[in-house]
Amino acid sequence: MKKILVVAKWEYMEKVKSKAFLIGLFVTPLLMVGMGLLPSFFARQEDQSTKVIGVIDQTGALTSDFARSMEGRYALSNGAPNYRVVNLASGSGINLDDEMRTANLKVAADELEGYCVFRSTVFQDTLVEYRSKAVGDFRMPARIAENLRDLIVAHRSAALGIDAKVLGQLKVDLDVRTVKLSKTGEAEEGGGFERVFLSSYVFLLMLLFLIMTSGQLLVRSVIEEKSNRIVEILVSSCSPTELMAGKVLGLSGLGLTQMAFWALIGVVLTVQTGINFIDPLYALLLAVYFILGYLFYAAVFIAAGSPLTTEQEAQQVTSYLVMILILPIVLALPAMKNPEALWLKVLTYFPPLTPTMMALRIPIQVPSVWEILGTVLLMIVSIYLAMVAAVRIFRIAILSTGKTPTLAEILRWVRKG
Repeated sequence: MKKILVVAKWEYMEKVKSKAFLIGLFVTPLLMVGMGLLPSFFARQEDQSTKVIGVIDQTGALTSDFARSMEGRYALSNGAPNYRVVNLASGSGINLDDEMRTANLKVAADELEGYCVFRSTVFQDTLVEYRSKAVGDFRMPARIAENLRDLIVAHRSAALGIDAKVLGQLKVDLDVRTVKLSKTGEAEEGGGFERVFLSSYVFLLMLLFLIMTSGQLLVRSVIEEKSNRIVEILVSSCSPTELMAGKVLGLSGLGLTQMAFWALIGVVLTVQTGINFIDPLYALLLAVYFILGYLFYAAVFIAAGSPLTTEQEAQQVTSYLVMILILPIVLALPAMKNPEALWLKVLTYFPPLTPTMMALRIPIQVPSVWEILGTVLLMIVSIYLAMVAAVRIFRIAILSTGKTPTLAEILRWVRKG
């Protein structure tokens, strides 16, 4: 144990004093919060200049009212109208194909932001086309639909002899506020969609970066010692098992230091702002899965990295492992919509995904006690098996040079012990 602690102390002190670690300690939380907040912030940014929209109107009855509504309802920060509507063609006798070809050229030449096509059947099927190069602007179709909806309702009410003003008085705008309920049926503070999604997303990203950076440090450390032949001196003073245990213990301490620092930032923000970003019980559960996930991936990284001999091979292998960690981030939004989905529970019991899937699920909807205990037990067993396999691979691979062993050879090392 004394030798293990000596190796652990050396690994910890060497890495904790590095500039990369110190920079990452402060930059990573900023990146995590930024990646969670900036997309929605920029999505809500208003336009800086007036956009010109064309209209091809086969009905001949919508263009002027649509232009008046769009130009009068939305304005830029300087008071200018957000949109200017241009009548490209109007009337039942227009050749729709010819007019659309001409409009396409105007959009391509940046004379128009885009254009709307109101076909003669729009009052029946309420189908409108908006053509533009910037189809990612989700606000534009929403605003077009909002304004046309009112015009079509007015047209239909006139046809039925109903006063449009009466319909307008009946229209009600609702503000739906989401409140998260616990399993006991009590309302939880700070349970809105945005905060729950942000807390899940930030924890996922932090776990990803923690495992990714620490795992890569572990692999690079082994490869560097193998290439410099330092490992031969090290194993003359301690066994390969003691060396590996010291490395894992030292880098685990490094990961815990990062976690503690980030937790301190969260506590300070909570005290200063008075906003409870996440329930303390949830934070404790997440910390447990952080530790379990880190130990599991430490074994996986060292087992995958010890047979390698070059940095290029290490980057290739670690990139495959990181792809597994990214999967829960991709699934974050579907999980928010349906936290009780069967596929979500099935993925939770796949050990490489268990820590990240639980980090995703806990802020959204805490799983049952039995599910938490089951996944914790699963991770403990998986860590033990992964560590045993890593020790057997490390013991042989640490002194091997030359050609990288095949997968069949590595599996044989694991079986023979």
